[in-house]
Amino acid sequence: MYAVITIGNQQFKVEEGQTFLSQRTGKEVGTEFESAIHLLAQENKVHIGTPLVSGAKAVLKVVSDVRGDKIQGFKYKKRKSYYRRWGHRQELQKLQVVSISAA
Repeated sequence: MYAVITIGNQQFKVEEGQTFLSQRTGKEVGTEFESAIHLLAQENKVHIGTPLVSGAKAVLKVVSDVRGDKIQGFKYKKRKSYYRRWGHRQELQKLQVVSISAA
């Protein structure tokens, strides 16, 4: 069984027991929260929501807070002795799917 859920502005295809990285949700480490399901695929049935599957939910647990890889930006103007460098590390959360339940 798998499901398509939305966290923030991203959609994820998840299965029970799976861990994945998402943008920070503002939840504390160790807490559990529910997410609505857009698509739920069971053995031989696929339930497509309009926009959500009624009564279906996924329970997620926050495993840890992490930071993504460093991305470096660079701006350069030739013959002007001008350059600018900057870096960015995205704040992420590792989430685990505890359960997926249909209505």
